[in-house]
Amino acid sequence: MTETTDTVANRSEIVFITDAQDCNPNGNPLGENRPRRDPVTGQGVITDVRLKRYLRDQLEADGHGVFVKKTAEGTSGSRAALALDVLGDVTTEEELEEIDDIAGQFLANALDVRYFGATLSFNKDAGNAVHEALYEQFEGGNYTGPVQFSPARSLNAVELNEESNTLTSVISTNEGKDVGGYGLDDHRIKYGIFPFHAIIDEHGAENTGLTDSDVERLDTLCWRALKNQTVSRSKVGQSPRLYLRVEYAKEGFQDGDLHNAVTLDRESAGNSEPMPDEELRNVNDVCLDVTTLLNRLETLSDAGQVESVAVIGSEYLSVSVDGDVIGTAADLGSELNARGVPTHEVDVYEEFQETLPSE
Repeated sequence: MTETTDTVANRSEIVFITDAQDCNPNGNPLGENRPRRDPVTGQGVITDVRLKRYLRDQLEADGHGVFVKKTAEGTSGSRAALALDVLGDVTTEEELEEIDDIAGQFLANALDVRYFGATLSFNKDAGNAVHEALYEQFEGGNYTGPVQFSPARSLNAVELNEESNTLTSVISTNEGKDVGGYGLDDHRIKYGIFPFHAIIDEHGAENTGLTDSDVERLDTLCWRALKNQTVSRSKVGQSPRLYLRVEYAKEGFQDGDLHNAVTLDRESAGNSEPMPDEELRNVNDVCLDVTTLLNRLETLSDAGQVESVAVIGSEYLSVSVDGDVIGTAADLGSELNARGVPTHEVDVYEEFQETLPSE
């Protein structure tokens, strides 16, 4: 990836499909941390906030500067303290005054703000001169992120586990090696497949300095974040299945509904008969119907609306067109090329190396 300094010129639209098996992809803290679910349709829900946390954590793991980060226990998580950390661990007013362009350095160092924006309305702190000085520099400084993800609703109604939602962990005590136990709420879904949707706004990119290189980084970041940042006990079981970013050729244009162009093909999932939602258990039980998606991209390309399509697909997810299985999500790049759509098949683990910060 060639580093660029000019802000994004073209709008992009992302469809990112993930799935979750025997895990809690997004607990609701106001509901005993149970998996989020639409009470009417039974669809599982993963918020954009949850996805962006994975992306931020992966950026930080890759060595990039991040503003909205997890803070260690006992440390200050105030916006002012986090901003000072992004600026290079500034500790004195003199160090702050030596920075010629605070906003520019902040955006250069805080990659997550270039993507998702941030609120920089710091509270005044009469007991901290550095925070006071920072408040004066950033007063009213808010950034609207050019990359906006929507929450994902599963393509199927999800079933909650009943057989293991309450577990008991057995532990030994220090006295006489007696054993005791305590209950664990272990609320999970059995299986769900989730289409995220995002728009990358070229006009908003001017506000945060988002570059084409930053956008290309997302192509590998989303995939790796779902692989690397879902390894805790309640989150393991999630996988990326299809990533598709359409870069449009004309200013201000977007389809806007590409995530609604994929459905489950219940007749072609390789089962003897269609499986109802309550029986779905893993990726082998589903097949993704991409008929409308491919037809729409071909139409847009023929009309000169598509600059390029970046695509990554899993070899585990079957896909179908007009009721016939054409292979897996890993074959969609070849299918798009055959239809004359300019396509780049992303090699995640080769290309992400080029997105890492320079030393």
